[in-house]
Amino acid sequence: MTDADLPVRSPPFHPTRPATVAGVVLAAGTSSRYGDANKLLARVDGERIVTRSVRTYLDAAVDPVVVVVGHEAARVRAELPDGVRVVHNPDYADGQASSVRTGVGALPPDVDATVVGLGDMPFVRPETVSLLVRAFRAGAGDPLAAAVDGQRGNPVCWGRQWFDALRGVNGDVGGRELLLTAPDAALIETGDPGVRRDVDRPVDLPSE
Repeated sequence: MTDADLPVRSPPFHPTRPATVAGVVLAAGTSSRYGDANKLLARVDGERIVTRSVRTYLDAAVDPVVVVVGHEAARVRAELPDGVRVVHNPDYADGQASSVRTGVGALPPDVDATVVGLGDMPFVRPETVSLLVRAFRAGAGDPLAAAVDGQRGNPVCWGRQWFDALRGVNGDVGGRELLLTAPDAALIETGDPGVRRDVDRPVDLPSE
């Protein structure tokens, strides 16, 4: 299956079930394509990229918010807003999947789902994260990936049924293969261009 095979579902969504949904933000990478600097500590609109990215989840309908750190962990941790649970991924150099495993493994046992996002995506709106939560609670599918104009982006909401599989992913693509092979996976149209806008190189940042 490819992205084009995933159904696209659009709001409004009307929740029909209660669900405790957490947030996991991956902020452990080495920024290898960014150059010598740690991109998570670069600034956008006067704020560190990782600070702004994590604040999105604190301002959304997810709780708790788990942040996975690794590369330059102390420096990244120092820029995190209050109210998050920080976990360290000692295997961060192995790729994004190792941080997915760490973050999902740190979730409380009573969590029904989690929205997994990236620390280098500071342009995602809090409303987008909350929309994924509403869609999950409305039974729109599982997993559910944020999309804009029908194009898949991040973050992705995963129900508990996927937690064991996520703890077994490998490589640098996180849960992409799981998403594309899940029988009930769907894209959620968000209208938010931030879901496809990450920061890989300095040129990806707006001019200050």
